[in-house]
Amino acid sequence: MIETSQTVTVAAPLEATWDYACAVERWAEIMPGHQSCEIADADNSLWVLKIGVGGLVRTVRVAVHVERWAGPQEVDFAFRLQGDPVEGSGSYRAKGSDGGTEVTLAVQVRGSGPMAPMWEAMGGPVLPRFARGFAEELKARIEAQAGGVAPKPAPAPSPIERVIGWFRKLMAAPT
Repeated sequence: MIETSQTVTVAAPLEATWDYACAVERWAEIMPGHQSCEIADADNSLWVLKIGVGGLVRTVRVAVHVERWAGPQEVDFAFRLQGDPVEGSGSYRAKGSDGGTEVTLAVQVRGSGPMAPMWEAMGGPVLPRFARGFAEELKARIEAQAGGVAPKPAPAPSPIERVIGWFRKLMAAPT
């Protein structure tokens, strides 16, 4: 299992932060390769992401389940890649602070099967950077909504994110 936790201070009050963060589809939009987000109900959604490595492009479907809504301070969730031996969980924690809202995002990713040790070894150093970029983009979008400024578009996946996508595909390949 690999895990990370990232904290950002959003220049917006707790309520404005929650107004943005309580919409699951907004989280999906920040993910690299976002294609769509289908909301099944208040707790379940399916995110479709297109992951590319060089000339190889693969679409993955991520089932996301919110296990606990305790807004505006807390949300716990789990996810599973459909058709891939990867699952995980995470949390959102927010508290008012001087000058805004302190938001902490935590995520754990677990691979299974024979490729899991290699995937976790490669993903270990990448996950914190990915989560940091995600947290910074979430912060920017919340601040833009709270301040009325259009957010910057999400950056293209980094070469490391593309390598992770390739390893996911490799793990899913029949042996």
